[in-house]
Amino acid sequence: MELIIYSLEMVLRNVVDILILLFEFMGVLVIAVAGIRGIADYVKHNPGIRLNLAQGMALGLEFKLGSEILRTVIVRELSEVAVVAAIIALRAALTFLIHWEIKVEKEAE
Repeated sequence: MELIIYSLEMVLRNVVDILILLFEFMGVLVIAVAGIRGIADYVKHNPGIRLNLAQGMALGLEFKLGSEILRTVIVRELSEVAVVAAIIALRAALTFLIHWEIKVEKEAE
C-alpha cells in the first residue's frame, strides 16, 4: 500500500512540475510578446500602447500566478509555504494594480 501511495505521489509531483513549467513559460512568452508589441506600438505612435501593454502584462501575470498556485500542491515544509504565499501575494498585488491601470486607461479613452 505504501508503494502505491508513493508512486501516486511521484506521478502527481511530476505532472505538477510539468504544468508549473508550462504555466511559467506561457507567462514569460505572453509578457515578452506584449513587450515587443508595445515597442512596435511606441514606434507607430499608437495611442493605445499603455492599455495593450497593461493587458498583456496582466495576462502573463495570471499564468505566473497559476504556476504558483500549482506549486502549493507539492510543497512539503512550512518555510516553503511561506515563500510561495509571499510570491502569490506579490503577484496578486501586481495583477490588481495592472487591472486598476487598465480600468483607468479605458475610462480615459
